[in-house]
Amino acid sequence: MEITEVRVFPVNEDKLKAYATITFDNCFVVRDLKVIQGNNGLFVAMPSKKRKDGTFKDTAHPLNTETREMIESRVLDEYRKELERMGSPPPEVGNRQIDREKDKSEGAAVPADEDEEG
Repeated sequence: MEITEVRVFPVNEDKLKAYATITFDNCFVVRDLKVIQGNNGLFVAMPSKKRKDGTFKDTAHPLNTETREMIESRVLDEYRKELERMGSPPPEVGNRQIDREKDKSEGAAVPADEDEEG
């Protein structure tokens, strides 16, 4: 599987820095990824929906750490490029570590600070 396109739409909010859309193999699009400024730097949050109890649930997410890292790397690279095109200084990405434990309810590796999204 290859990411064939990444589009980033910067916003000027406190923690939310941009929305992103990614295309896989020129045939599958995932919209509404978010670039978030967490405590340990920038990270990419997957598209999610607010549940009745107020928690957020991913509507799409990678099933393994390698895919999550590939998506995050490409989205953050494109975010930095977009900021450069706009004349803004590049952000500090930080050294956030991805939690290697599987999220039992989702079967996905979830970044430690992804819960800051909501």
